[in-house]
Amino acid sequence: MIKDFLMRKMIERQMKDVPKEDQEKMINMITKNPELFQKIAVEVKAKMDAGNTDQMKATMEVMKKYENDLKAIQ
Repeated sequence: MIKDFLMRKMIERQMKDVPKEDQEKMINMITKNPELFQKIAVEVKAKMDAGNTDQMKATMEVMKKYENDLKAIQ
């Protein structure tokens, strides 16, 4: 419960310029499958650490890889 609260607050802070409705949608997706988002975060970080891409490009590449999984939890 505390973990969920902290995660929610972190996401809200990082997405402060995003409409509340979209924030809720993202929070719900993460809550449904936190393992998937952990995998995505690890892969994005690995791509960035390799030094051949910026965060946005790395994120888009990894999200493309998991596109079907993301669609399944929407």
